[in-house]
Amino acid sequence: MGLKTPLHDKHLEAGARIVDFGGWDMPVNYGSQKEEHHAVRLKAGVFDVSHMTIVDIAGDRARDFLQHLLANDVGRVNTPGKAIYTCMLNDDGGVIDDLIVYFFTDSSYRLVVNAATREKDLAWIRKQAEVFDVRVGERAELAMLAVQGPEARALAAPVIDEGWREQALALKPFTAMHAGDLFVARTGYTGEDGWEIVMPAADAPRVWDRLLAAGVTPCGLGARDTLRLEAAMNLYGSDMDETITPLEAGLGWTVAWEPADRDFIGRAALERQRVEPTQRFVGLLLEDKGVLRAHQRVVVEGLGDGEITSGGFSPTIERSIALARVPAGDYDRASVDIRGKLLDVRIVGTPFVRNGEIRIDV
Repeated sequence: MGLKTPLHDKHLEAGARIVDFGGWDMPVNYGSQKEEHHAVRLKAGVFDVSHMTIVDIAGDRARDFLQHLLANDVGRVNTPGKAIYTCMLNDDGGVIDDLIVYFFTDSSYRLVVNAATREKDLAWIRKQAEVFDVRVGERAELAMLAVQGPEARALAAPVIDEGWREQALALKPFTAMHAGDLFVARTGYTGEDGWEIVMPAADAPRVWDRLLAAGVTPCGLGARDTLRLEAAMNLYGSDMDETITPLEAGLGWTVAWEPADRDFIGRAALERQRVEPTQRFVGLLLEDKGVLRAHQRVVVEGLGDGEITSGGFSPTIERSIALARVPAGDYDRASVDIRGKLLDVRIVGTPFVRNGEIRIDV
C-alpha cells in the first residue's frame, strides 16, 4: 500500500485504475486514456497532483539562499506571485530535480518539487540551507489540483470566491496569487492554459466534485504523460537525472549565467560543458510505422549513437514522437533501432503541440 492523496476515495468512486507512482497510489486513467488526453486539448481536464511536494522557504536570506541553490536566478522575479522554472543541481551539474519557484517577498518563497524525489530534495535543501539561516517548511497539509485546457479557467472559476475571481482570471502565465484559502497559479504540465490550485487537504474533495459537476474531465497520469510529451516538457528520471546536466536535457534556457559572480551549485561544471557541447537534445518524428520508446538507440550516420529519453504515440498528431539525446552536429535525419530494425526519424523543433495547435510539419 502506498501513500494516498486526500482524493483517493474520489478516484475509486470514478473508477480509476490505481498504480504506484513514486510511492503514491495514483490514478493512471479512469477509462480511455486517449479521451482524457483529448479532453484537455479540446476543453478541460483535472489532475490530482497532491503528491507533489510543496516547500516554503522563509528568512532574511531566503533570496541569497535560492540564488545559490538554483541554476535559474530568483533575483529576476520580484513581483509577488511571479514564478520561474529552474533546476536544482549537484556539484557536478547533474539535475537533482526540476521545480517551480514562486516569489512572495524577498524573505518568502514557495517551491513545488517532484513527488518521487521528495526525500532527497528535502535533505539536499535543508543541508544547503544550514549556512543561510532560513526556514524550510514542507506543506504536507495542502492538496493541489491541476485544471488544464482551453476552457479550464472559465470552468474552474466558480471554485474561487467571487471576491478573488476576477483577479484570478486576470493572472498572466507563470504568475500566482492567494485567493482566500486557495493559492492559484497559472501554470501547468500539459502545454495548455489552466491553473494549478493549492488548497487545504480537507477542501480538496469538495473542489474536485465542483469541477466534475462543471464538466471538467478527471484525468490520470497516463494522459498527463502524453500531454507533457507533446508539449516537450521534461520528465525527471527519464529526460534528466543526477547524471545529466540541464545543457544535456534541452534546459540551457533555465540556467542564468548573469550575473557572472552568482556562484550557484554546479556552475563550474556547467561552464566547462558550455564551452564544448557534445550532445543535442531534440524532438523526433517517426517516419515509418512503429512506436518510439525510451531507451531505444538513435543512430546518426557518421557521428555515432544517441538515445531516446521519452517517447510514445501522440494522440493529437497521430504519429509517434520522442525526445532524445543525440550527438552534436548539424543534421535533421537519423534512424532508431526498433527491435533490430533501423527506422527513419526526422529531427523536428519542439514543442510538438502547444495550446491545441500542432507546431511541427507532419
